[in-house]
Amino acid sequence: MRKLMQAGLLIALFMPAAAMAQSNFDGTWKFDMKSAKFPTKPDVFLLQDGTYECKTCIPPVKVKADGQDHAVTGHPYYDTVNIKVVDDHTMVETDKKGGKTVAVGTTTVSADGKTLTFEFTDSSNTNAAPVTGKGTETLVTPGPAGSHATSGSWRMAKYDTISDNAIMVTLKVEGDMLHMSTPTGQSYVAKLDGTEAPMKGDPGISSVSVKWINKTTIEETDKRDGKPITTAQFTVSADGKTLSATAHDLRNDTTSHISATKQ
Repeated sequence: MRKLMQAGLLIALFMPAAAMAQSNFDGTWKFDMKSAKFPTKPDVFLLQDGTYECKTCIPPVKVKADGQDHAVTGHPYYDTVNIKVVDDHTMVETDKKGGKTVAVGTTTVSADGKTLTFEFTDSSNTNAAPVTGKGTETLVTPGPAGSHATSGSWRMAKYDTISDNAIMVTLKVEGDMLHMSTPTGQSYVAKLDGTEAPMKGDPGISSVSVKWINKTTIEETDKRDGKPITTAQFTVSADGKTLSATAHDLRNDTTSHISATKQ
């Protein structure tokens, strides 16, 4: 299935990084999911012989698919994974952290096996209302013979719905400092010279730094435990109404694009 950190992708790659260093960029921005260009590198899952694997998760996840909680390590947003097989084409994943449910997602594959639909509620990266959404992925390579329909390589296609709290960010520049906050509780105050600053409210990002590339473009680097995990560049349009974002996930070596409009 599509790993449940859909909201984490949006928040981690696009929301915290939307930093601008001119007062005419101050205000609230809303990202347009219809403009999103997702990574071409597929997600790879295997559900077979009572075991579930997310081969492209970092680190990879491998647990029994028996409807019970199983401990996983190395994931900042969750520490147990529960996989329940509903039928030959449907499964439910429940992620927990510290015994508390942080994400629940249902994945269903179409009768022809070519389309995967996911629906989720996710509070793993929010300090407010959960992020909710629904979307689809398309089959790249099917799983091995005898495996569950969710097995194989899947490429993200689109979000049909996503809650507003996952796609909004508010910015405020004061002197040479940028203030960023989101409805889901992430925030930072960073100097616009590349100086590292702490990220608040995000288990997966420890610090952030932002710097000018030119008059309309800045670059942000996100780190976890001192190691860079994401770089992103943001360019504002001449009229100050549109923000274009390109994010590079350094661990997966994937690139995403999206744009936002000022509200």
